[in-house]
Order: sequence, then structure tokens, then C-alpha cells
Amino acid sequence: MVKIHGSGQTNFNPYKNRLQKQMNDSKGTGKKDQLEISDEAKKLHNSEKTDAKRASYVQKMKDAVDKGTYQIDYEKTARRMMDFWSTNTKGGD
Repeated sequence: MVKIHGSGQTNFNPYKNRLQKQMNDSKGTGKKDQLEISDEAKKLHNSEKTDAKRASYVQKMKDAVDKGTYQIDYEKTARRMMDFWSTNTKGGD
């Protein structure tokens, strides 16, 4: 019968030592987690807030769609699409 012995350590876990060291290091420093939000992120957050006028318009549109009374202005839609593609494409046709 052949017995194979490992490293001689029972319950050996290389990650446990590292985790224990990190926990000990964090206890001694007295540092706390903190969150810093950049100015750009603050601007994005504030820009997502809708004003009352826009919220009212969106609600009217939703109601019209739900009731089936929303009318599409095809010419206006086509005009806007043409304007978009003519100003946002480079190089030409």
C-alpha cells in the first residue's frame, strides 16, 4: 500500500492567508469606503430629470396611442429624417 502525502498542511488554502492579511490591513487603517461622483456624472444625472412640460407632453402622447387616436404626420417625419441624414452623413451619396 502506498500512501501519498500532500504538502503536510491540512486545510491548506492559499487565498485564505491573503484574505486574512487584507482584513487585518483594513482594520488598522481606519479608512472607510467613499464614493466620488464626477462633475460630468452629476450633469448626466441632472439632465435625466424631466421638466413638467415635457412629462405632460409625453403623457398626452401615451394616452393618444393607448386610445388609438394618435395621428402620424408622415410629411413631418420624412422631413426630419431627411434633415437628420443630410446633416449626419459624411462623404455624400
